[in-house]
Amino acid sequence: MDAALFGVDFSSAPGPRKPIVVAGGQRQGAVLRLGGLEALPSLDGFDDWLRRPGPWLAALDLPFGLPRELVEALGWPREWLALIDHYAALSRAEIRARFAAFCAARPVGGKFAHRACDAPAGASPSMKWVNPPVAYMLHAGVPRLVAADLSLPGLRQGDPARVGLEAYPGLLARELIGRRSYKSDERGRQTPERLIARKDLVDALEQGRSRLGLRLKLSHAQRDALVDDASGDSLDAVLCLMQAAWASARPGYGLPPTLDPLEGWIVSA
Repeated sequence: MDAALFGVDFSSAPGPRKPIVVAGGQRQGAVLRLGGLEALPSLDGFDDWLRRPGPWLAALDLPFGLPRELVEALGWPREWLALIDHYAALSRAEIRARFAAFCAARPVGGKFAHRACDAPAGASPSMKWVNPPVAYMLHAGVPRLVAADLSLPGLRQGDPARVGLEAYPGLLARELIGRRSYKSDERGRQTPERLIARKDLVDALEQGRSRLGLRLKLSHAQRDALVDDASGDSLDAVLCLMQAAWASARPGYGLPPTLDPLEGWIVSA
């Protein structure tokens, strides 16, 4: 039985207006068929979702690790699970204070520490606490993946039937439409230009124009839903789903053999 595939657009503070969005699908050769979209308006709902029986593979849009340089500078545990336990025990205010002090001691242009995967993925540093607050996404999300006993390749062994990979939708979006913005949570910034960018992005996914070698199969209603969601959350979940599908057909999920077991890696970077 093939594993079900999921892409997850995560929020560290979900609610009815900004839920966690899950895209589910099945791969058949080079075609990925979108099964449906599910909204999870609470972290408790996300916990329940993580515990659904496998086999499944999910690619989740949140960082799984911190930069080794930062961890060593702060004197935090250098083993991944011990680091996550330590990090989870801190408040957001404590995280912000420690990270801000680290940045303040560094030169302009090099304030943040980076993971090895940040540059090839074009991702924000996982220690960033604003715009976007990915440090808080790690804080809210990764301890839940551990508590649900997911297997996180390269980081921890858990239930082999439920596998989680770190994804980044911006990596695939930029390959297909460059640096054009396609989303905003602010109604005033949900412009016709961003609508056109979403249409172009969906067209490119359906035509299989990415290096992932996959074509997205959508119904008319699904296509309309992805284009009409001006927040981009549904489309981001589908971009993560594409990365999950690519990984599902690769030895070792396509992760590099040199993956740092403290930092983790963004799938397909």
